[in-house]
Amino acid sequence: MTGKVHWVLAGIGDIARKRVIPAILAEPRSRMYGFVTRDPSKAKEYPHARWWATIEEAVADPAVDAVYIALPVAMHAGAAIAALRAGKHVLCEKPMAINVAEGERMLAEARASGRMLGVSYYRRLYPKLRRARHLIAEGAIGQPVLAEANCHGWPELTRREWLADPAIAGGGPLYDVGSHRIDAMQFLFGKFERACGLLSSSARRLAVEDAATIVMTLPGGVHGVVDVRWNSRVDRDQFRIVGADGEISLDPLNGPQLRLAHREGSRVEVLPPHSNLHYPAVENFVDAVLACDPARLACPGEQGLWTDQVIEQVAREQSGFGAADLSRKGAV
Repeated sequence: MTGKVHWVLAGIGDIARKRVIPAILAEPRSRMYGFVTRDPSKAKEYPHARWWATIEEAVADPAVDAVYIALPVAMHAGAAIAALRAGKHVLCEKPMAINVAEGERMLAEARASGRMLGVSYYRRLYPKLRRARHLIAEGAIGQPVLAEANCHGWPELTRREWLADPAIAGGGPLYDVGSHRIDAMQFLFGKFERACGLLSSSARRLAVEDAATIVMTLPGGVHGVVDVRWNSRVDRDQFRIVGADGEISLDPLNGPQLRLAHREGSRVEVLPPHSNLHYPAVENFVDAVLACDPARLACPGEQGLWTDQVIEQVAREQSGFGAADLSRKGAV
């Protein structure tokens, strides 16, 4: 490799246009080499980049080094496996796959090809989440006992209808915003030990859940509770870690502040995220690729699969949730 990572972006949706493309264009060791899209008009804004209709055509180009997969969840595994099989590194949007079996196939292909597979859980690179992990490790709040996160809102799905199609997205807020918070807790404490949860559809005419509550047992006996909703007109973005001797509040999770409270008092630290939340994930992946060091990945595929395992356990347990309610609402 020449010191530049030549990227192909598979999928040019909302997040790709707002964050992923600007991140690749801004990262000095990256080149936006081309796009996979069925609509070539989406690539016209980038006249120096190539475009292909299929991932197989794109990864046949020997100049391609890495593929960023920003397709709907159901398409992650197929695109990742094609890229890895062709010898390309892969950074994939969350959640890693639509089910654990497909995620395991992605991992097997990464191992067989010797290429890197990362998952774009960019909150792992938030300065304040990394600071929280350091504070927990040094005993700032004593023995941690509880982590809890709430992410509530009423997102408009116009032009993003696929998010409410279980065959394409997998599920609703459990897969969408829930995956990030499940991953953040595992980043802090390690792989979950047990998981269960509740899904419901109580307020919206959707074919997926509009609310999910997940309970996990994390290493060290920490209880993790994640509540995510698309049925609240009051927005919430809360995240806190409770210890025997204090707590760390990250409210709002996407904001800059960390508040540490313990028996000797409290203090606030200001640790803002990057203005483009995806930039650190792209930068980190390039670091790992150029150093040929998968240990540098912020979220390697093996850890990305942990969240898929939590989601699948909850979804399987709640496979019949709300069927009567959905029918009454006319959901398909």
